[in-house]
Amino acid sequence: MDNLKTWINFSPIGVIHSKYNKIEGTPIQPNSENNTTEIEIFKTYEDGLLDLDGFSHIILIYYFNRIQKTTLRVVPFMDTVEHGVFATRAPSRPNRIGLSILKIIKIENNIITVENGDIVNQTPVLDIKPYVPAFDSITTNQIGWLNDNVQMHKIVKDDGRFK
Repeated sequence: MDNLKTWINFSPIGVIHSKYNKIEGTPIQPNSENNTTEIEIFKTYEDGLLDLDGFSHIILIYYFNRIQKTTLRVVPFMDTVEHGVFATRAPSRPNRIGLSILKIIKIENNIITVENGDIVNQTPVLDIKPYVPAFDSITTNQIGWLNDNVQMHKIVKDDGRFK
């Protein structure tokens, strides 16, 4: 098992430009508030955007760079009961990796403008993948503790509890 304990280093490929300058008040899911967000891809990686404009949505992977603590049990935004962090989307995860599926509005040079971003300004971007419904959309009726609270994602905002 010791051979699995390696340090993995990531370098950002870009940065988020959004209207949310602090954690508190940021939407907790991408489709909860009408806004536009710009994803600036560093010029070094701009060639990687070739043909991305043929897709309607992207899977954006980013780093929660403002989160200071890791917690294995959390009281998530849409509940009052403690859950294991891996049964939530809370940002205080061991590797602090975030994921959002976002609708592309336009791509101009190295800037991707997306709809309904839920990400704090100046968040580092780690990767982008095209969203492909045949690969990425799964129909399910089992969503655990969120079953009774899932509709709250449109009104609940980050309150800073995971800083």
